Amino acid sequence: MKINNLRWWVILLIAIATVINYIDRSALSVLWPDIVEDIFPNETALERKQIYANISIVFILSYAFGQAIFGKIFDWIGTRLGFVLSIGVWSIATAAHAFAQGMLSFSIFRAILGVTEAGNWPGAAKSNADWFPTKERALAQGIFNSGAAIGGIISIPLIAYMTVYFSWQMVFVVIGLVGLLWLIPWIILVKAPPKSHPWITVAEREYILTGQRCTNADDAVDTQEYNPTTTELLSHKQSWGVIIASAAIDPIWWLFVFWIPIYLNEVYAMDVKSIGIYGWVPYVGAMLGAWFGGLLAQNRLKAGWDTNKTRKLTITLGCLIMLPSLLSMANPGGPTTAVMIMAVILFGFQTAIGNVQTLPSDLFGKKAVGTLAGFSGMAAKLGALGLTALVPYLTADGNYTPAFVIGASLAVIAIAAVWILIPRIEPVSPKSK
Repeated sequence: MKINNLRWWVILLIAIATVINYIDRSALSVLWPDIVEDIFPNETALERKQIYANISIVFILSYAFGQAIFGKIFDWIGTRLGFVLSIGVWSIATAAHAFAQGMLSFSIFRAILGVTEAGNWPGAAKSNADWFPTKERALAQGIFNSGAAIGGIISIPLIAYMTVYFSWQMVFVVIGLVGLLWLIPWIILVKAPPKSHPWITVAEREYILTGQRCTNADDAVDTQEYNPTTTELLSHKQSWGVIIASAAIDPIWWLFVFWIPIYLNEVYAMDVKSIGIYGWVPYVGAMLGAWFGGLLAQNRLKAGWDTNKTRKLTITLGCLIMLPSLLSMANPGGPTTAVMIMAVILFGFQTAIGNVQTLPSDLFGKKAVGTLAGFSGMAAKLGALGLTALVPYLTADGNYTPAFVIGASLAVIAIAAVWILIPRIEPVSPKSK
């Protein structure tokens, strides 16, 4: 049996996994107004916000650790088994939230969720490098990243709707089971990498392999690439450009992922059902941005631009879209205007991030991609941790302006890291430091 365009079916499955990933991680923030009334009824509003921030920090720390660990795991055991391990355990951890009784138990389950959900990103980066030629990687990454946005669009109204029929505990159980069901098509479809997959057509195999780093479709693909050790990898300034850009830009995304429901609840006094009406809108902008960033990069590469010019244009454009929008959140007016501005911010973020995440595969060989993606992902989550820890104090009076100003500053840092530390986005040589 042969399947046409098998690579697109693979990235579609990973995008669906990302949708599930975001439904699972978003459930806590959406359900939080109900959870606090059930488990934390006697705490003040500030104490509840600090509890939520502490649980979120545990998740981010675990996520950061998981990014580095799973980067290596995917390089060692490959994407097929890596995704089975990652999504299998995170789905069980999601369902286990139903048994949480306080901050400690929530933190334990969030820690397991964070470590294992982190595998989705280095796994996707490695799958992208394995299954796509260079000119299609930004589009493939955009499709994958749109899964995060679609997960945000779906999760907030879906979870709010589910609370009409289920307790918050049962919501966690149901969404955890969905992830386990995803394993079935993944195990069946992704039997091997493209050069040895029994269902891939000869034409598609040749198209993928010849569009990567050399024209030989056998083991020479691996041997002619530069696959540095971890120490060598970190000795290149290009690696630090990727790491710093990721650490700067990613906290902007997490600022909204963690705090959109809390922001709407605190600033506009919305309950869970009202949050379900408004909270999904920013993720529409994210979905469109993921597609736009991927298509723009692919269009420019087909027009004859080199990878360096294409990536830098798209990353810079995305950050410049975010910059004034973040500053305008200082006084957004009503909730409709606020979520529309958030949509523009997340559009800019996704325009940029898909191209930031392709940088490891633009710079190094496939055996080093997962490692660099893991390190940059870890740095990104540590940056998000710092901002998340500050939010309760920055917003203690209900004013979120300081958090948004910091977000705007981070967009500028991301641009600087790419332009200064990566003089040219092209395959790195062993002598390039």
